[in-house]
Amino acid sequence: MDKNIAVLKGDGIGPEVMREALKVLNIVSENSNINFVFNDALVGAVAIEKEGDPFPKSTKELCKNSDAILFGAIGDPKFDNNPKAKVRPEDGLLEMRKFLGLYVNVRPVKTYESLLDSSPLKKEIISGTDFVVYRELTGGIYFGDKGISEDGNSAYDTCSYNVEEIERISHLAFKEAINRNNELTLVDKANVLSTSRLWRETVQRLAKKYNNVNVSYLFVDNAAMKIITNPSEFDVILTENMFGDIITDEASVITGSLGMLPSASIGNEISLYEPIHGSYPQASGKNIANPMAMILSAGLMLDLSFGMKKESELINKAVKEALENGIVTEDINNSDNFSTSEVGDWIAKKVRELYLI
Repeated sequence: MDKNIAVLKGDGIGPEVMREALKVLNIVSENSNINFVFNDALVGAVAIEKEGDPFPKSTKELCKNSDAILFGAIGDPKFDNNPKAKVRPEDGLLEMRKFLGLYVNVRPVKTYESLLDSSPLKKEIISGTDFVVYRELTGGIYFGDKGISEDGNSAYDTCSYNVEEIERISHLAFKEAINRNNELTLVDKANVLSTSRLWRETVQRLAKKYNNVNVSYLFVDNAAMKIITNPSEFDVILTENMFGDIITDEASVITGSLGMLPSASIGNEISLYEPIHGSYPQASGKNIANPMAMILSAGLMLDLSFGMKKESELINKAVKEALENGIVTEDINNSDNFSTSEVGDWIAKKVRELYLI
C-alpha cells in the first residue's frame, strides 16, 4: 500500500535532519506492507527566493493531495534582521496551518534518564516528566486583525476565539487524557482576558461529558512557573495559541536539548509533523544538527496518521538506545559526539535490528 508523504525540507538545518528521518522511514517501509512515496516541495525562505511565495501554489496542491506532511524547519536571518520585509518565511507557516486546517499542535515533553544531566534543571525536579501539550493553532492573536497606525506611533493585535474552535481541540485533549492518566490542565488567563473566560466556561461544560478526567485550571503565569519547578505533575495541558507557543518552548529546556522534541499539527483531513527546534541557520550545512526530533516526528506520523503504533514504538526505542549508547550530536555532548548523518545511520540500523527481534 502506498502512502504519499509531502516532504517540506524548508530552511537551515531542515534538509539535513529530514534526510535522516527519511532513512529511518525507508527501513520501516522495507519491513512492512507500506510503501512510502516521498514528494518534495518548497516552503519558507527557499520558496521566497525561488518562487516569491513562502507557501507557493505547487506546495499547496502537493500537501492537499498527500496522506501526511513531514516538515523540516522554516526561517532565515536575512528576513529576521529586516523589519521592513514585506513577506517572511514564517508567513508561509501561518498560511499553511490555515489552508490545511491544522487546528491543534501536539507537543510531547518527555525526559530521558540518560539526558537528565544535560538539562539546566535539577535532575530530581525533572525526572519522570512525561506530559503533552495540546495547543490551539489557527485562532487567537496570531490570526486576528492587526495593524500599525500611519504615523507609526501605535499598533494593535486582536485576539478572538469562538466556542467551536475551543470545543474541537478540547475534545481531542480530553480523549488523550483518557488514554493517559485522566489528568487535564487548562492553561489560560481568565482573571484578565475575555477569551480565556470563554475557554474556561467551554471546558467546564465539556468536562461533564468526561467524568473520569480530573480537570484543573491554571493561569498561564502560574503554569509557566510550575512547568519549571514541578513538571512531572502535568499529564495533558490544553491551551490557546500564544500561551501554547510560549510554554512549549519553555518546556523544551526540560529535556536537555531542543533537538529532542517532536510535534504534530493535526487537521480534519491531513496532519503535519515537525521538530520544534527551528531552522538553526548557524549549523546549516555543517552536519552537526540533532536529527532526533525530526526522526521522532516521523514516528508520530506513523502512529497518528497511519495507525502504525508498533513501528512508532520501534523508532522511539531506537532513539532511546542511541541516547543510552552516547550516539548523540554536539548539542547533547560537547566533547564526544557524532555527526547528524552518523546519528541517523545508527538509529536506522537499530530500527532494522529491532524488527528482527
